[in-house]
Amino acid sequence: MKTIHDMNPEKHNLLSAAIKEELLNTLKARFEKNMHRHSGINWEQVRAKLEASQDGPIDSRNPLMTLSEMERTGGEPDVIGFDAGAGAYIFCDCSPESPAGRRSLCYDREALDARKENKPESSAMEMAAAIGIEMLTVDQYKELQKLGKFDTKTSSWIKTPDYIRKLGGAIFAEYRYGHVFIFHNSAPSYYAARGFRGMLRI
Repeated sequence: MKTIHDMNPEKHNLLSAAIKEELLNTLKARFEKNMHRHSGINWEQVRAKLEASQDGPIDSRNPLMTLSEMERTGGEPDVIGFDAGAGAYIFCDCSPESPAGRRSLCYDREALDARKENKPESSAMEMAAAIGIEMLTVDQYKELQKLGKFDTKTSSWIKTPDYIRKLGGAIFAEYRYGHVFIFHNSAPSYYAARGFRGMLRI
């Protein structure tokens, strides 16, 4: 699955005015519907930061383009916090279930290459990099679950510690029975009900 970041950034790094406004309206509506995720944060300040992010160099990754890809692949991104030290708003995939456009993926490229047959189209780590987001760590996933109930029917790959990955494994998480469960699989495995969630700081 190609993303907009696979294209020529000089031609495709900026959204059209209509698409940009549609995206901002979608983000605003979600923001206002879920104020419990970002108490004390004002949408107009978030929008101003997003607008200012458009002024970066053309060859840099455009945050609005990344949010557009998060949205397109089913992540339903929303603000979940503010990093005062970095002066950055934190967006995260807040779709009730693991993003539908990012499922049936091995964990990373090494895992994908290790499969002899029935290879999926890509891997979770590769797609996260292409979109421009960081896959959630275990701690970040648990913090997200404090804001709602996510992955009650699906599961999401989680950023795996090197010592586990070197042994051929990868970890994933889900929410069942009022509890966050962390499991493991072989990294080359993939499932129709497993995607991944990511985070973006702007």
